[in-house]
Amino acid sequence: MSNLTENFNAPLSLDFEEDKFKDECGVFGIFSKENLDVASITYYGLYALQHRGQESAGIVVSDGKELNGHKDMGLVSDIFNQKVLEELKGISAIGHVRYSTTGASHVNNAQPIIGKYKLGSIAIAHNGNLVNADIIRELLEDCGCVFQTAIDTEVILNLIARGGKKGIEKATVDAIQAIKGSYAIVILTQDKLIGVRDPNGIRPLCIGKINDSYILSSESCALDSVGADFVRDVEPGEIVIIDEEGIRSINFAERTKCETCAFEYIYFARPDSTIDGINVYESRVRTGKKLFEESPAEADIVIGVPDSGIAAAVGYAAASGIPYGIGFIKNKYVGRTFITPSQEMRERAVSVKLNPLKVNVKGKRVVIVDDSIVRGTTSRRLVETLRKAGAKEVHFRVSSPIVKYPCYFGIDTPYRSELIGANSTVEEIRQEIGAESLGYISMEGLIQSLEENKGFCLGCFSGVYPVSAPMEAAKERLE
Repeated sequence: MSNLTENFNAPLSLDFEEDKFKDECGVFGIFSKENLDVASITYYGLYALQHRGQESAGIVVSDGKELNGHKDMGLVSDIFNQKVLEELKGISAIGHVRYSTTGASHVNNAQPIIGKYKLGSIAIAHNGNLVNADIIRELLEDCGCVFQTAIDTEVILNLIARGGKKGIEKATVDAIQAIKGSYAIVILTQDKLIGVRDPNGIRPLCIGKINDSYILSSESCALDSVGADFVRDVEPGEIVIIDEEGIRSINFAERTKCETCAFEYIYFARPDSTIDGINVYESRVRTGKKLFEESPAEADIVIGVPDSGIAAAVGYAAASGIPYGIGFIKNKYVGRTFITPSQEMRERAVSVKLNPLKVNVKGKRVVIVDDSIVRGTTSRRLVETLRKAGAKEVHFRVSSPIVKYPCYFGIDTPYRSELIGANSTVEEIRQEIGAESLGYISMEGLIQSLEENKGFCLGCFSGVYPVSAPMEAAKERLE
């Protein structure tokens, strides 16, 4: 594992997004009572959730008797075509887009995963991370369970299968009470669609409706994309069961405070989503306004880093009276198959993914707003790029508090030794990235910008997590 100095001396990638937290996954599900094309609806739902994971995608449908699925590595639009979707006929479906947090990036670990159990076939897709998955997996293996994948989702599947004789609903309740961590889960059987959200509500999950057909989705933007109406968020600690009789719920946990991951609002979620009653775009604008209050700057223009820094930049500009302008043009056609540039091209090219709009920054004092600083390499490159484009001064502002700790709940974060905020003061970070000034929003400012009477997981800033990692005693209890 490289240290911080090595990271800064290494050749800088032209991919500005590699120095960001990577999101976990997105899930989607539909149960239709009116002969809707569930596979195509799931396809468009996943397409809207593509930002949550770009490594693999899959869809499983039920025709009322059997489950049939298709999954592969790559983007949703590359994996599914008209022919594939036409073969996925049924009354209900679940889908998944994945960025790997547990288990390697391999088609074998792509979701949803399908299994057979006492009551028939079952498929499951999961967004989040279980902190006690290894313990449960070991116990299940000791009991003779065979695992086909390296992902913690299969742990949940095996737990449900073991309790199958009690019925799917009781088996799901028992399985969920054994796991710890963050999760938004969709489960498909021959005749039911089930959604589960962890007791702390760390990962989002909402309910939508098209006429009499119900939908489950990681974000409300996917409901909009398929013409569904938003009904409500799944409550923390709630299991939602959808079948021919309609929708009902089971609360499997004592009432706990909702602690949605703050990074859903800061970076992960699409700005047109609303999570737990908070509109993502509006929360980012409020964050930008608060950021100006706490860390003002004298400048001629405010710009945002596409895409998640833009709304906060709009807020910063509105509060400061400094004009907002476009600072970077994003090349939307650079995909995951982009050819890695040679060392010579790294040195020649300023940017491939982001290019500065020189006419807006030349000769000006620039405030640049980004959502976070993780390793610092991208921030330094952004400052360098603006200087080459003729910026007179560069003032860097960050719409999240200092990231000091890794996440254990489904976000792919670096080791703490690689987090620049864990190893350097604000002044040292300013020097490393080369800006005239650097300012972060405070923890209190972030909470006020989101909504003070709600709870949030702030573990990557404070080191205090909603769920603690299991100790050996937990293993003995499970046994």
